[in-house]
Amino acid sequence: MQLTKNFTLAELVASSKAAQLGIDNTPPPELVPRLVLTAQMLQAVRDKLGVAITVTSGYRCRQLNQAVGGVTSSDHTQGHAADIVAPGYGTPTQIARTLAPLVSVLGIGQLILEGVKGKQWVHLSTRVPTVPANRVITITDRGTQLGIQELP
Repeated sequence: MQLTKNFTLAELVASSKAAQLGIDNTPPPELVPRLVLTAQMLQAVRDKLGVAITVTSGYRCRQLNQAVGGVTSSDHTQGHAADIVAPGYGTPTQIARTLAPLVSVLGIGQLILEGVKGKQWVHLSTRVPTVPANRVITITDRGTQLGIQELP
């Protein structure tokens, strides 16, 4: 199902871990409207960056979320979030620095630059956190910091 010009539902639910473990990662019908909003946010980000973006993790059913070590309150389980990279644009840090001042314009509720266990990506969610300071943060193996910080 095509959700926007450049994003499909299949792209937002694809998971090699789910395939490996035989987990059905099909979202319930009531979450599809949220996934449409997530795809619209991703489309705005893609249009701003001017390059293709790769969704490395989108919707995750609770079983898949547990299998990948996600927190129980993860926005991924509700269809609000996607983790992305855009090698044609630059590093996750460069992407996050570009997007951070534009979160409201692009429909991003929360932007997290993540650098954990040697991997780096940008987490984008349509859900705005209850604590405004948590809207743009960096998470590394050393913990959470406000704003976009250099990754180790």
